[in-house]
Amino acid sequence: AVSRTEAAGHGWQVGSTVGVTFADATERFTVRALFDGGGVAGDYLMTPQAWAPHRVQDSAGLVAVALRPGVALADGRAAVQHTADGYGGPRVQTRDEYAASNAAGVDTMLSVVYALLALAVLIALLGIANTLGLAVHERTRELGLLRAVGQTRGGLRAMVRWESVLVAAFGTVGGLGLGVLLGWALVRASDAAGTGAFAVPPAQLTVVLLAGLVAGAAAGLRPAARAARLDVLRAVAAE
Repeated sequence: AVSRTEAAGHGWQVGSTVGVTFADATERFTVRALFDGGGVAGDYLMTPQAWAPHRVQDSAGLVAVALRPGVALADGRAAVQHTADGYGGPRVQTRDEYAASNAAGVDTMLSVVYALLALAVLIALLGIANTLGLAVHERTRELGLLRAVGQTRGGLRAMVRWESVLVAAFGTVGGLGLGVLLGWALVRASDAAGTGAFAVPPAQLTVVLLAGLVAGAAAGLRPAARAARLDVLRAVAAE
């Protein structure tokens, strides 16, 4: 049996003869069935009888077991565990446990990515703070005129903080959009076996967006305080 994608790539159909090379010989097989997607099983399936003449040692990496209708998961797991104990005690897992164990390596990689992301965010916040600090210095006369015509210190602080939030919002939204696009491209390019699926996590993205806005507001605290402390007369008279 061959996956439809693999069969289409080689021009095979049901009834086609395919040469299969083993470690000891090459044998001709007939394609008897096509199936959708490689999945966990891969793109090729053959019976144990066809494999037996060429095997050196059985080394099954995964045995999938389907329970009969009506069998409780706990009872089925106990039965499988009892049978598996006679073969070196391999690990027996449910579908969810198997998915979680496979995702453990990805979670480790994500932890590293999140650490790098935190460092990048810190650098970005320093950049926002420095940019706003320079902007306050360059707009000293403008800020002084705003205070002279009646703007309060609180209003001036809020204005600078909102500028910081807007800068952070543009950066966060742009980063999220680019990240989603690159994530989709990476999944499509690397998932040759067809076992993965691209999904956008709205909750995590929302948290990242809100965290970016809060961080942007925090980055603007010092420049906003500096702008509010400007002496009105000196600021108006500044060149």
